[in-house]
Amino acid sequence: MFTLKEMREAMAAKNVEARAALAEINEKTTEDQTKEIEARFDSLMADSDKLAKDIEREERLNEAEARSAEAKRPVVASVSSGQPEDRNAKPKYPEVFEKQLRHGVTGLNKDEVQVLKEARAQSTGTDSAGGYTVPEGFSGELEKSLAVWGPMWDGGVVREISTTSGNALPWPTVDDTSARGRIKAENASVDDDGTDDVTFGEKSLNAYVYDTGMVRIPIELLQDSAFPIEPLMADFFGERLGRTANDILTNGTGSGQPEGIVVGSSLGKTAAAVAAITSDELIDLFHSIDPAYRASPRCRWMFNDTTLAAIRKLKDGQGNYLWSMGDVRTGEPNMFLGKPYSVNQAMDDLGTGNKPVIFGDFSRYVVRKVRAFDVMTLRERYAENFQVGMVAFKRFDGKLINNAAVKHLINA
Repeated sequence: MFTLKEMREAMAAKNVEARAALAEINEKTTEDQTKEIEARFDSLMADSDKLAKDIEREERLNEAEARSAEAKRPVVASVSSGQPEDRNAKPKYPEVFEKQLRHGVTGLNKDEVQVLKEARAQSTGTDSAGGYTVPEGFSGELEKSLAVWGPMWDGGVVREISTTSGNALPWPTVDDTSARGRIKAENASVDDDGTDDVTFGEKSLNAYVYDTGMVRIPIELLQDSAFPIEPLMADFFGERLGRTANDILTNGTGSGQPEGIVVGSSLGKTAAAVAAITSDELIDLFHSIDPAYRASPRCRWMFNDTTLAAIRKLKDGQGNYLWSMGDVRTGEPNMFLGKPYSVNQAMDDLGTGNKPVIFGDFSRYVVRKVRAFDVMTLRERYAENFQVGMVAFKRFDGKLINNAAVKHLINA
């Protein structure tokens, strides 16, 4: 098992090696040699991507273990409280289970061994409903399936506003970019026909409610599981709503729901092919955005991972890749045409009539969040069934305030 430091160093080494591989391609490189180098490059980047996922998973596990350790820390009453610690109290299962994981059964005393034996093997008759989390002497780790759900909920990518209420939030707009001054003759009067008046508009951000659906948890599972079920469910709920928010903030229609950034964007380039893009077409999309927006620190590309694979293989007229690798040691991101990008799995694949790529100033897309992510625990509603109900919800909206700032490429 590698440490986080070793994995980061290994990923940096893979990136350096991949960069060196690209540098081998020049005007003297044959087609066969180029294909071989590209295959080696793809393999190195696949290894680097896997290491990045391993690092993310390890960091999340470390954070979860830290939270778990904090939650399990025993509270010892002070002598002044008149309730000294009961040294004869029976050991609690979570502490015994964690000790067994760290030191093995031989590290337990007889009371702790007895507690381990008394642990129920299943909380209910349905393993997939939670029984798998109640240990019989299993690994002590929960394997949770992962899926990247995207950047539209990230305040570092879009513009994020938090409010304490869900009242409609008006957002004034104005476009005076076509107006120009004019020369004035000496002693002539200034034009005053109303045609030079500034025209204002307005967009509005609402507060749509999205929930996770109710999950009912048996009391037996809450008591017998080796994992803290309620915090675990809160994590699941957060990810459910994160995936939902990313999907809707990407492709929402704007009618009775948030307006996704793809829907709000304007046309920048129509690709000639129905399921492919060229480097020239992406350059045209790049220059369809006014330089004022391209200068924004939040100007970026967005596409899904399948489209990224196609883009990484594009070259300029001299055979140089347009995609450039970042540097994990300095925090420099991967770039395309000198701009960073975000992988969003909610984006379209390349295909007829699809919009697989958008580009522009993402600070002009505003995500309005109302209060915090809320988890409701209903302990009375299902009490007669010895169950606890849990549901989570989030209120939010999103809108592209200026559709000249972000544009899309569409396949023919």
